Amino acid sequence: MRSDTERNRKNLIQAAARLFERSETPISMTEIAAEAGVSVATAYRQFNSVEEVLNTYRHDVGLLLLEYSQKQTGSGLQNLENISRYWIRLVRERGAAMVPMRNRRGYLERLWEGAEYLLVQANAVRPALRDAMTEMDLPDIGDKAVFLWNILFDPREIFDLLDTVGLTEKQVGTQLMSVLVGGLRGFATANAFSVDAYRVK
Repeated sequence: MRSDTERNRKNLIQAAARLFERSETPISMTEIAAEAGVSVATAYRQFNSVEEVLNTYRHDVGLLLLEYSQKQTGSGLQNLENISRYWIRLVRERGAAMVPMRNRRGYLERLWEGAEYLLVQANAVRPALRDAMTEMDLPDIGDKAVFLWNILFDPREIFDLLDTVGLTEKQVGTQLMSVLVGGLRGFATANAFSVDAYRVK
C-alpha cells in the first residue's frame, strides 16, 4: 500500500474514533472525511461505510489484546483475568468508538462467518478460556465460552459499570470475572434448570 494511501486510511480511522467519541448522533462518511482532511471520494476508496471504518478501529484494538494475550505465561485462570482486565483498560482508553453498533445477527453467527474484528478478539481469549476451564475441571464448551465472555465484556456494558454505576476499573474486572467463572460452570455443567434447586431452604 502506498504511503499516502496508508496515511489517509489511518487518518480516517482516527477521525472516525474522535467523532464517535463526541457525537451523540450517527456520524456520516462526509463528516469523517472532513475530520480527516480528505475528500469524500478518498474516504470511500478506503472504506465502504462508517461501520467498516469503526470495525477496522476495533480490529486494531483487538490486535493489541491479541499481542498482550500471547505474552501471558501464567495459569489459565490467571491469564484469563490478566487478559480480561487489559481489555477493560483498552476499552476505557479507546473511548466510545469501542461500542459496537447494534446488529440483528448474533455474535456467533458473525464470528463464524469470519468478521475480522471479532475473530482477533476471540483468538485473544480462546486459549485462556480453554485453559481456565481445564483448570476448573470443566469440559471444553468451545466458542460458547467466548460467547459468554463477549456478553460480559461488551464495551457498552463496561462503560455502564464505570460511568453509570461508578465502579472503578479494578472493581469492574473483579465483578465481571466472578460472574464469568460462575457462567462458565453453568454452561459446562447444567443440563436442566429448576427454580427449587436455587431457593434457600
